[in-house]
Amino acid sequence: MTLELKCQGLNPQQLAQRSVPPSTMSLLGLLRHLAEVERDWRNWITYGQKQGRIFGPHDADFNDVDEEPETFDQALEILHDEQQVTDSRVAQYQDLGLLIGREQIAVRELQVHRIEEYARHCGHADLLSECIDGRVGQ
Repeated sequence: MTLELKCQGLNPQQLAQRSVPPSTMSLLGLLRHLAEVERDWRNWITYGQKQGRIFGPHDADFNDVDEEPETFDQALEILHDEQQVTDSRVAQYQDLGLLIGREQIAVRELQVHRIEEYARHCGHADLLSECIDGRVGQ
């Protein structure tokens, strides 16, 4: 939700705006990146065939952003879908110390990792949005 708040009121060009060259980071790229990592985390906690990348090869989530108005809405919908699936899979386990999936990761460790990833990228989003429109904080 914090990341979504940082994106509110911005036009497609602002959402795709890169931070500081040579960085490819943008608000839209962050949304797409977090969808990719949600899928990757699920690959850690399953035993079946790994799901492929959503947006293409490595770093396509940042590199291939465009300024079309529907791109943000699509990225946000994909992120929500990926979060929902990960949440539902993790909710199956009541024992947070249980080791699960092909990576044999503890449920607690996965959840802590998710929190850290979102916290880090919400900090990035705060700096990006401040550069774009001057908004600070939440």
